[in-house]
Amino acid sequence: MKTMYWKDNKLFLIDQTLLPDEIIYHECKTYKDVISAIKTMKVRGAPAIGVAAAFGVVLADISGEDILKAGAEIKDARPTAVNLAWAVDRVLNSKSPLDEALIMYDEDVKTNMAIGRNGSEIIEDGDTILTHCNAGALACVDYGTALGVLRAAHDDGKNIKVICDETRPLCQGARLSVFEMQQENIPVKLAVDSAAGHLMQKGMVNKVVVGADRVAKGGVANKIGSLMVALAAKRFNIPFYVAAPKSTFDSENSIYDVEIEERDADEVIYFGNSRVAPEGTEVENPAFDIIPSDLITGIITEEGIIKPFQ
Repeated sequence: MKTMYWKDNKLFLIDQTLLPDEIIYHECKTYKDVISAIKTMKVRGAPAIGVAAAFGVVLADISGEDILKAGAEIKDARPTAVNLAWAVDRVLNSKSPLDEALIMYDEDVKTNMAIGRNGSEIIEDGDTILTHCNAGALACVDYGTALGVLRAAHDDGKNIKVICDETRPLCQGARLSVFEMQQENIPVKLAVDSAAGHLMQKGMVNKVVVGADRVAKGGVANKIGSLMVALAAKRFNIPFYVAAPKSTFDSENSIYDVEIEERDADEVIYFGNSRVAPEGTEVENPAFDIIPSDLITGIITEEGIIKPFQ
């Protein structure tokens, strides 16, 4: 089950807002459809956003629109993940946008499988691994980054267990990561975000593996809540790994200069269709936070495990 596919000059994306209850592919006929899918998080996860963006440029090219203008609009859809701009620029600079997007589609799966193989080396038989948000097949074309490491360890015959943080406010850990682990028959438990430190304190976590939306000088940007997990892991001497393809690397900028996306207050005020805060409540709803380099044991890439940028 791939997160997206290209057919009849259209891009089809699993609507991740409907998971885990329904598996429905959302049809994108125009680049503006792709922008809407990215903004509404029908497609999410840095690698998946990047490949979807590449096909967005292709849709603009097929319809005879100004692809430079379309590319600029696609880049503005979400600001934090570097893959978005990287993918758009790569397609714009190619001789054939469609051929390049299809190459990127295939590359994503191969890259993730390489990350999985490299990451499996740090997973020991009997480990319980905690992960935050969803960096699995649903965050990519297929296979996954952080969850790809867990899949690879499982496929290598290692007896592992997984704990998924729920990842408020949109619960990608609960809705998506648990779903993926169940699909792979990997033993999994769900925990509320605020339980992560307690579980580490009780000795119930051996390692933490998360994904990344941007790797830059000084640290990594990942889903909000990652920083608290990293701080707890540091306190209890638990290795904290980031699994990320080289396409998420931004070697030119400080991670602290990256724009952190602020999302709609209703994501916090409501839980599902139920309002959980008083009317008129003011909200802070950053989508990402920053994990400083000194909290990161290593970054698992398709080329091996490296130290974070200082």
